Amino acid sequence: MIPPVGPSHYLVLSGLLFAIGLAGAASRRNIIMILLSLELILSAANLAFVTFSKILGNLEGQIMVFFVMIVAAAEVAVGLAIAVVMVRRTGKSDADSFRNLKW
Repeated sequence: MIPPVGPSHYLVLSGLLFAIGLAGAASRRNIIMILLSLELILSAANLAFVTFSKILGNLEGQIMVFFVMIVAAAEVAVGLAIAVVMVRRTGKSDADSFRNLKW
């Protein structure tokens, strides 16, 4: 018989997703992979918000997830636009080419 899945399982999964995203963001040089890792970190935070919302019995965590998803969509739109411009300008998609954006 399979044991039931409790809130601790979701929090452990959230922690693992956050750690994988953090390791990906810290170790990659490709800007697309860094953005994907940041999305994984935000998804881990969303899972934790929903889990705590369920544990506490209120909707505040789920409302916070809605706002995090809005910020993530804006981040993807702006981040990918900057990445596409930099790839067209330099021909590379590594994070070091973004140093040209400094004054």
